[in-house]
Amino acid sequence: MLSYNSDLAIAHALKEKLLKITETASSSKEARTLLKEWIKLAQNSGLKEFKKCADTYIRYFDGIVNSFDIPYTNACIEGFNNKIKVIKRNAFGFKNFDRFRNRILHCCN
Repeated sequence: MLSYNSDLAIAHALKEKLLKITETASSSKEARTLLKEWIKLAQNSGLKEFKKCADTYIRYFDGIVNSFDIPYTNACIEGFNNKIKVIKRNAFGFKNFDRFRNRILHCCN
């Protein structure tokens, strides 16, 4: 399938290279070098989607690179925020804040 469409082949290669970087880079120093190379490849790929992605990586480069040294994420907090939003949507029209709060505490226990 990749042999039929050159854009698809380029996109697949860039995706695989980025995946390999995220799996193998062991430090921010190594990630900095590898990501700079990937950004250049993405910008020169001729694919507007990857150019936009490369621009985003440039904008948030320091934070992305630092994430290779720091093993913490805010995924748990984002999950709780999503649960609360779902509960809030389901409780539309209820007026009792204490029940709403108790339901959040019960679901996010």
